[in-house]
Amino acid sequence: MPATIEIYTRPGCGYCTAAKSLLARKNVAFTEYDSGVDASFRQQMYDRVAPGSTFPQIFIGKIHIGGCDDLYALDRAGKLDAMLTGDKAST
Repeated sequence: MPATIEIYTRPGCGYCTAAKSLLARKNVAFTEYDSGVDASFRQQMYDRVAPGSTFPQIFIGKIHIGGCDDLYALDRAGKLDAMLTGDKAST
């Protein structure tokens, strides 16, 4: 069963675009919380991570991945695909 993927974004954020692009290339569905559409998403993100955190912030299942660089690092390490598919034995 695929993992639930959530990403907090803001308008004009190149890192947000890059993270969404990688997820799209992996053909996985994700829920985007765009703070430009609803300003309450910024506070929701802070409540889940920490005040002052930068965009994007990415969650795969219940795991806080971090930002764009963290997502790409998981991919380079060969760990991202297993996380996206919910394969806990491979993580």
